[in-house]
Amino acid sequence: MKYFDLHCDTIGECYLQKQPLYRNHLHLDLLRGAEFSAWTQCFAIWIPDEMRGQQALEYFNAVYQTYLRECTQNKTLVTPCIENGDFIRAEQLGTCGAVLTVEGGAVLGGNLANIPYLSSCGVRMLTLTWNGTCEFGDGAMVMHPKGLTEFGRQAIPKLEQYRIVIDISHASEPLFYDVAEIASKPLAASHSNAKAICNHPRNLTNEQIQVIKESGGLIGLNFHPPFLKEDGIATVEDLIAHAEYFLSMGTQDILAIGSDFDGADLPQGIGGIEGIHSIYERFLQLGYSQTLINKIFYTNAQKFFVSL
Repeated sequence: MKYFDLHCDTIGECYLQKQPLYRNHLHLDLLRGAEFSAWTQCFAIWIPDEMRGQQALEYFNAVYQTYLRECTQNKTLVTPCIENGDFIRAEQLGTCGAVLTVEGGAVLGGNLANIPYLSSCGVRMLTLTWNGTCEFGDGAMVMHPKGLTEFGRQAIPKLEQYRIVIDISHASEPLFYDVAEIASKPLAASHSNAKAICNHPRNLTNEQIQVIKESGGLIGLNFHPPFLKEDGIATVEDLIAHAEYFLSMGTQDILAIGSDFDGADLPQGIGGIEGIHSIYERFLQLGYSQTLINKIFYTNAQKFFVSL
């Protein structure tokens, strides 16, 4: 099977735990991922909420060096995907297409000049906030949140200019709608679920789903149990319930996977990337067409990035 994952925190954990990407005790490694016939993985560098200014950029740079080293040491297994054609080349080579992303707009340190720098590092997607407040504005867990700051309003078109996808997972609702008003290119929610199924601030309302759909964007199903089920005890069936709800809203061309491996807990029975096959098989058992399942697990995300 083919697999495209819009979000994992594995490279940050490789840095923090001094684990290699080839084989490790984390949710994901290259050895297990090699079982897919094609595999593209977005590797997010997460910026903790307490990091600001130069400290945030320095932390990015430290984890980025780990990313570069792992890509170099595993160059027969990894194809960094920076240009659109790289995604096709990775599939043809049968290697892991590695997409560098950042989780947390604090990485910019409130400086627009850092946007071209991120682009030069190969960053293809930026999650504007994490849970708290940063220079862009308020995240999903802020009480009485506000929308985009003036810096955020200036940054949106510049991110688009440098072909960095704007990711609104973790955004507060006011910030989400401010972004939607300004953005001229498709929006992604790389790892978010449906609020109608699980009423969590990190999940998307029906209106937000519609906005992302109309933008031609992407929504990645998140595996974290508290986003799947309100009691925080979830199985693959709960993940599929979110998929079914999204599909009922006509998202068959934008629904994808955003596992949150190594940044979240996992549903019962899923230990890591090796569990993707069983999720795929469960969709088949429930009567979903292979064409639709392939779109969710690979084709929708692949087409999105190739066409940017």
